[in-house]
Amino acid sequence: MHSWTDTLRFAFQPVVNLTTGGIAALEVLARPEAGDILAEARRDPELDGRLAVLAVRAAARKETLLPLHINVFAATLADLGGLGPLHDAVRQAGRLPWEVTLDVGPPFTHVPQQALLDAVTALRETGFRISADGIGDGDLPLRVLHDMAPDLVKLDMSLLDRPAAVGAMRTLCDQLGALLSVEGVETELQYRAAVSAGAQLGQGELFAPPARLPVAEVYVPPRPSGSASGSRPGPSVREFVRPAALLPDTASAGQVRALLTGSPDVSGVLLVDRDGVPVRSVHRSRFLLSMSGRYGHALYADRPAARLGDVPRTVGADATAWEVLDVVADGARDRTSDDVAVVDRYGRCAGVVRLADLVRALAESRVEEAAGLNPLTRLPGSDAITGEVDRRIADGRPFALSWLDVDHFKQVNDGAGFAAGDDLIRAVGRALQHAASGSTRVGHIGGDDFLVLTDPERLDALVASVLDAPWSAGGRPVTLSLATVLCAPGSVVEHRQAAACLAPLKEAAKALDGASWVLGRAGMPGHEIRRGERPTASQTGVAVAEPLG
Repeated sequence: MHSWTDTLRFAFQPVVNLTTGGIAALEVLARPEAGDILAEARRDPELDGRLAVLAVRAAARKETLLPLHINVFAATLADLGGLGPLHDAVRQAGRLPWEVTLDVGPPFTHVPQQALLDAVTALRETGFRISADGIGDGDLPLRVLHDMAPDLVKLDMSLLDRPAAVGAMRTLCDQLGALLSVEGVETELQYRAAVSAGAQLGQGELFAPPARLPVAEVYVPPRPSGSASGSRPGPSVREFVRPAALLPDTASAGQVRALLTGSPDVSGVLLVDRDGVPVRSVHRSRFLLSMSGRYGHALYADRPAARLGDVPRTVGADATAWEVLDVVADGARDRTSDDVAVVDRYGRCAGVVRLADLVRALAESRVEEAAGLNPLTRLPGSDAITGEVDRRIADGRPFALSWLDVDHFKQVNDGAGFAAGDDLIRAVGRALQHAASGSTRVGHIGGDDFLVLTDPERLDALVASVLDAPWSAGGRPVTLSLATVLCAPGSVVEHRQAAACLAPLKEAAKALDGASWVLGRAGMPGHEIRRGERPTASQTGVAVAEPLG
């Protein structure tokens, strides 16, 4: 008698690291040749649990070393809790729980939320990683998503044409310590949109379609310049994590040799204890050199591989790429090519990072950053400021956005000369940089125009530092004009709206005599004149209107 498992096959689709271009994991997809087993599994938690077990076993038969993504419905977790049979299947396959990510998918409607959250907590405590699947095209409430605190959020590709929504999701992921992935990427245009939105992982036909055999290579287009990860200071180490080759700390040198010789892309092996904590690090070249020496195989093959390993270098999953470089720099010179283990909050290995990946990405980010600096002041342009404005809006943080320029700058250049004008601009830029503290950002947007983004409570000190100072060019006194818009949470939705609120304030500040400062509030009419004098009718020849605020 035939069973439904006789017509069930599995396909493997790579999860691609968009920063390194490598394969981060394999998603195991059920592909029934007859019937609709997946529809039945949606209604039957026991059947769905059996599919998850079969997926792990299918991956074990392919002898892949890559981490796995296994699909389960939210209702299955709420009903079955810890998924005991899945634990057994992972152990029998010789896998560690933290090599398996459970892609928890919709529907979420009518699923007991507390039971779901309890199941997620239990699975995470035993080592499994959790992914929230189908975000943007499903029915997962944001509150439940937040409380799940997933390790990974998978967005539906349809959200890519809504950059504000993707940006907000990237901000939420950063706060939760989660990675962001985009599913269903089919074109290079969609890939560029995913990278620009800040996604670190991706899946789709563009990289590689689902296949019966796990692929060894994927197609990844050239990374677009100015992408989100490159513009963020101190990129997270999570963006560079590669799968780790793991063996128990009791493994023999012969077992390590078999793994390395059968996997030429593996640069080293981490020996981990029963909890998955790295104990020793075995470097490929040094290990194979020891084994290939005279009597090497006879001396070491049956002995613990730990004897040929080193103390592992580790960093937390919340580290930045610069912190990884510090770890490498502090070690011995002969270990600069060693992988660095990335560990979670329990000390368990979550993957490795390679020095070459970090150096390449950081070098590219520095080149992009340098290209965006104003050659006169070495300050960033408007893109850096507006990007930070959007992040503060997404975070729900209040901020003050200011525009500053030199009054009658053309006359300064005509009267004192271009060299004196350039010296003045550099001096104003230095003063703004010196006054900037904490989260204040200063940008030079061209000519004599500057943008300053700061917290509202830092505004008065910043203003005093530039408006109270005496300014001159070629011995001629010079004044500055400043316009500021205060943006409370919810008052603007993106940087363009903040800039639109600032525009009339700039005009109002330029209309005043002497050093001037005009302050307005987003969403509210009128403005305050904090500094400066309104010109009289005799000076202008026209009647002067009363201020609006």
